[in-house]
Amino acid sequence: MKTKLPQIPPSIFSVMSAMASEYKAINLSQGFPNFKSDPILIELVAKAMKDGHNQYAPMPGDLKLREVICDKMEHMYGAKYNPTTDVVVTAGATQAIFTAIAATISIGDEVIIFTPAYDCYGPTIHLFGGNVIEIQLRSPHYTPDWEEVENAISSKTRMIIINSPHNPSGMLFTERDMLQLQQISEENDLIVISDEVYEHIIFDDEEHQSAARFPDLAKRSFITASFGKTFHNTGWKMGYCLGPKRLMDEFKKVHQYNVFSVNHPMQKALSEYLQEEKNYLELGAFYQQKRDYFLNAIKDSRFKIIPSKGTYFQLLDFSEISNDNDVVFAEMLTKEKGLATIPISVFNKDNLDEKQIRVCFAKTEETLDAAAKILNKL
Repeated sequence: MKTKLPQIPPSIFSVMSAMASEYKAINLSQGFPNFKSDPILIELVAKAMKDGHNQYAPMPGDLKLREVICDKMEHMYGAKYNPTTDVVVTAGATQAIFTAIAATISIGDEVIIFTPAYDCYGPTIHLFGGNVIEIQLRSPHYTPDWEEVENAISSKTRMIIINSPHNPSGMLFTERDMLQLQQISEENDLIVISDEVYEHIIFDDEEHQSAARFPDLAKRSFITASFGKTFHNTGWKMGYCLGPKRLMDEFKKVHQYNVFSVNHPMQKALSEYLQEEKNYLELGAFYQQKRDYFLNAIKDSRFKIIPSKGTYFQLLDFSEISNDNDVVFAEMLTKEKGLATIPISVFNKDNLDEKQIRVCFAKTEETLDAAAKILNKL
């Protein structure tokens, strides 16, 4: 059989998680929390099921949930979205990203992404005949070079994808970055996907610069978000996509035949849960405590560390510990030391190896203590 994606290997997340299981290693590789969900949210889902919300939701999502999402965007970012035309509830943010690309990218179109990049971007672009143009963010600060971006734009460039807070580096796009993006996308009539799944997980009094804050950028942007990431229920696969009507009309053309609608009782529960603002506004402090706990636990290790500014990931530079390639180093950690992590080169342009691994600190203190004990011995 002829394959449409001949160069696409298995996801590094599935590879490392399988390796963690095989070698019974502590799993700090895949980005999922290992603590319990909020019982209030669980009860709201159970109530919605008991109340009979077990059939198809409306195609774009439960109206009350869409209204609450739009209210949140206006309250937080001063951006007005119409709940009847501008938002679609999706089966996670990855589906939202896939659908946005499917709806707008054609054969020969070029899409600029910043590497290290979440590994769904490239394959989806290729699947629909597009070409990926990679802009490498460089360690240790991962600051975008906007002159390089401008030089990479051609007559075929159709889209730019950004991710802030950034996975895997923990970097944040600044207001200046977003203004540069706004100018470049306007001058070249580009669509933007702003992957904002970690919007509420930001540390040290930093502020999330959503694409929604910038009116001329917002009118050409798909904004994707994740309830799974926000409320540490990654297995629920619940997210949403926001955008102006002209873009969301195209989005819905794909969504209605790909997914149509997503989990109805969960949508009902989330529409209530989101009305209590502390459920998302306190997440930054919650995860900062975990970041600080973990970094304090490994402060005497030989890793070079710049504290993450957002997400629940932390990069560790092992260049003073080993000269091995990061993939080899990550495999050794899993097989010989009992700790699974993610090598960063697999997300980089030309597999650039900067001797870094990514760990997820969305774990219990018991798990973080056990992981730190291993890391401190290296």
